Amino acid sequence: MSSLELSNVVPTDVDQQETQEWMDALEAVLDREGAERAHFLIESLIDEARRNGAHIPYSPNTAYINTIPPGLEPAYPGNLVLEERIRSYIRWNAMAMVVRANKHTPADGGSLGGHIASFASQATMVECGQNHFWHAETPDHGGDLIFFQGHSSPGMYSRAYLEGRLTEENLNYFRQDVGGKGKGLTSYPHSKIMPNFWQFSTVSMGLGPLMAIYQARFLKYLHARGIADTSQRKVWVFLGDGEIDEPESLGAIGMASREKLDNLIFIVNCNLQRLDGPVRGNGKIIQELEGSFRGAGWNVVKLIWGGYWDPLFARDKEGILRRVMEETVDGEYQAYKANDGKFVREKFFGKHPKLLEMVSRMSDEDVWRLNRGGHDPHKVYAAFASAVNHTGQPSVILAKTIKGYGMGHVGQAKNPTHQQKKLDTESVREFRDRFNIPIPDDKVDEIPFFKPSEDSPEMKYMHERRKALGGYLPHRRQKADESLPAPALDAFKAVLEPTIEGREISTTQAFVRVLNQLLRDKALAPRVVPILVDESRTFGMEGLFRQIGIYAPEGQKYVPVDKGQVMYYREARDGQLLQEGINEAGGMSSWIAAATSYSTSNRIMIPFFIYYSMFGFQRFGGLSWAAGDMLARGFLLGGTAGRTTLNGEGLQHEDGDSLVHASLIPNCVAYDPTFAHEVAVIIQSGLKRMMQDQEDVFFYMTVMNENYAQPGLNPGDEDGIRRGMYKLRSVGKARSKAHVQLMGSGTILREVMEAQELLEKDWGVSSDIWSMTSFSELCRDGMDVARWNLLHPSEPQREAYVTKMLKDTRGPLIASTDYVKSWAEQIRPYLPKGREYRVLGTDGFGRSDYRSQLREFFEIDRHFVVLSALRALADEGVIDIKKCAQAIAKYGIDPEKANPHHD
Repeated sequence: MSSLELSNVVPTDVDQQETQEWMDALEAVLDREGAERAHFLIESLIDEARRNGAHIPYSPNTAYINTIPPGLEPAYPGNLVLEERIRSYIRWNAMAMVVRANKHTPADGGSLGGHIASFASQATMVECGQNHFWHAETPDHGGDLIFFQGHSSPGMYSRAYLEGRLTEENLNYFRQDVGGKGKGLTSYPHSKIMPNFWQFSTVSMGLGPLMAIYQARFLKYLHARGIADTSQRKVWVFLGDGEIDEPESLGAIGMASREKLDNLIFIVNCNLQRLDGPVRGNGKIIQELEGSFRGAGWNVVKLIWGGYWDPLFARDKEGILRRVMEETVDGEYQAYKANDGKFVREKFFGKHPKLLEMVSRMSDEDVWRLNRGGHDPHKVYAAFASAVNHTGQPSVILAKTIKGYGMGHVGQAKNPTHQQKKLDTESVREFRDRFNIPIPDDKVDEIPFFKPSEDSPEMKYMHERRKALGGYLPHRRQKADESLPAPALDAFKAVLEPTIEGREISTTQAFVRVLNQLLRDKALAPRVVPILVDESRTFGMEGLFRQIGIYAPEGQKYVPVDKGQVMYYREARDGQLLQEGINEAGGMSSWIAAATSYSTSNRIMIPFFIYYSMFGFQRFGGLSWAAGDMLARGFLLGGTAGRTTLNGEGLQHEDGDSLVHASLIPNCVAYDPTFAHEVAVIIQSGLKRMMQDQEDVFFYMTVMNENYAQPGLNPGDEDGIRRGMYKLRSVGKARSKAHVQLMGSGTILREVMEAQELLEKDWGVSSDIWSMTSFSELCRDGMDVARWNLLHPSEPQREAYVTKMLKDTRGPLIASTDYVKSWAEQIRPYLPKGREYRVLGTDGFGRSDYRSQLREFFEIDRHFVVLSALRALADEGVIDIKKCAQAIAKYGIDPEKANPHHD
């Protein structure tokens, strides 16, 4: 018999009297010394049995009942009557907001959509937090951070309306970001559009839980390093049970327990439904999640049954009710709340005659009233209090609720309820009656918003509770109270000057030198946050291990094997470097936490996240958009960038498109520098814009591992570097008939420079070379100018920067980069009219080989630059086209070679 089969065998009770004696002893311990002592004794017995060879399978699951028994629930501190009234008003206005927005379809046939059911299922929990737990920022408290479930936004707006933070006009412009003319309310939490209100963007499923874990860790990091007192702060995270299917939702829960993030509380709203149907129709999502979280080392609080079940549990001496609860699957539980008390009596209690007898004196209405834990304020408060006071582990509350709670026959627990955005008059009336909203029958069809008078007991209570907790939530800080002065450019003198003859460095090394200079700046050094994903040695950054240490909340409990080396692996409680392991999504989440610290913690931080460029936007694309939405500020660095520069690594490692991804995010400023001095100018510009001026942008910069001599900065080129292009040098006779403009970026600019020499030496063609640090910044400038000209036809027309730079030059334009052609194609509409523009790029899959072979394969090397320039001149009639054939022969180009885009 296999071990798995053995684990499923239930042993026969060979001595019932002895069994009863053990059970009596356990019951006595529970009665006299409590559950904690009983738990200790049982665990000790199990441990001793295993040590002596007994096979005792591990189970991560407990019974399908509440973790906190009724006898251990704390007294409820609030006014339950007033809180219920407030909760009902909020429910009504949340519903009315969505239904009103979709009541009339405009001529274009569009529908605004919206969600009623999600907030309906979690309103009790949200209000418990608002009234008793969630502290706003005050002088002596940094404020709790709440990751609200994205689809529940109407509930947050509804409460803010009662609080006087939003007006009825705001509610009338729900989901009308444009037509609302600044008064509209966004569909979901969006910091970009509502910068004073929403702190986090959470509706991209799974990203909220992932970001929250690293946010909680970053609060610990700030505290450990003495930058901010975060000891009182908690991170609360609402997520749906259906959202758990996203890999990101559970992807970092091991890190949360490993680092003992007891400032982190997950609340999984287990309403048993996702968008199309049940989450685990044939199983139990709460039991499944309990196993996942307990197995990962979390404190799990199960909040399954409401208080109306307690008398039945007390009478369940034989455990029949508990057993039936265990055997009933979620698909059945969903059906119970989609029907009525008679249905529940027959389908649930009818599973055993003794259960039918148990409820025989209860009416169908009484049976229907048996509630779920997430809707019982007593049980919710007990669960929240337990999680808040737990230490040493992150906590998760698994709360069983009903999706569309209170929506009646059209929405409660029905499969389509997630998309429910319209209710007929009868359903609205039913909703009104269910929550006792004082709206007369003749007004029901209008679905008016309801707000009690300011001097009503409900309003006074609501304001008093938030005053006691420091203010209103959600709330977002737009600017930090501090400002970090950017160092002058000459602070980076070490990379601004030409390299000594015979010395070569890469742009990655240049970045490390800039970073080290920042770490020597007394004002800025504490705020620098280097973030790496297990590639420190790849980027030549292992020196930071000893210099600033790796953040580890428990310090270093071992002697590293490389202790005898200068750059040994050093972990420390106050370490500065965040080493995330092989984990780009985690690294990006850490970066977002640091890059939004100016808002969340009133501390400006300077995060630098460096990683393999191919494993950046392509892998954590959703997080990069969330970073943009949350107005992150910091530096992302795509290391070993380019499709041909990372030679030897092959198809999946070589990056040819990250800069295109970056250019799609409106507030991401992307650069592809070639030289060390460009790196310094770009970083200094970013420090000024983001940390000194507090501009809501973030920078992406590629850096390469190819070594070459550095020419140094020519004074006056700084503005061109920042704006996207500057003239590097000219070769040949200035008035030569055959003249071209050559453009390049990154390491391929050096191929362009070699092509310039070949054009002059072999073909007598003169040229100018332009270092194109950012095609996307040039494109954005061009788009801005084109838009202004469109809207101001009667005023003097403006010129794009790229137009100004090239309008007085001669000859066709040739661009070559290590990226797909669309990177350089962005500027085509803004080039001087009538100019020929040819783009070389690395479209296609990556290859593994030497750099020279790869550049020839992708047709971006010096020979193809020369050939492209000659062909452009021939097409313009400046030279004989025979020279193109001669160049093909001279440089050994195979005209029948495979097209890299298709091969």
